[in-house]
Amino acid sequence: MLGRYERGGSGEAVVEYGDGTMRIVKPGTFVRCAVTGEPILLDALRYWSVERQEAYASPEAAMTRLKQGAFGHR
Repeated sequence: MLGRYERGGSGEAVVEYGDGTMRIVKPGTFVRCAVTGEPILLDALRYWSVERQEAYASPEAAMTRLKQGAFGHR
């Protein structure tokens, strides 16, 4: 989990996603779900793809993207 001192700034953050970790490239308070477009507070971010470098708002959103990838859609 990220503390306020690690987030800094306000607005949309740019994050580099790793296996079980993330690195803040540009400080902010949220990222956008790659499927729904809804903002996700960094403290609430639990789902992302290292391969696609995308965040997801819920397990359902992550599964939607996974299914799209299986059929070649992006």
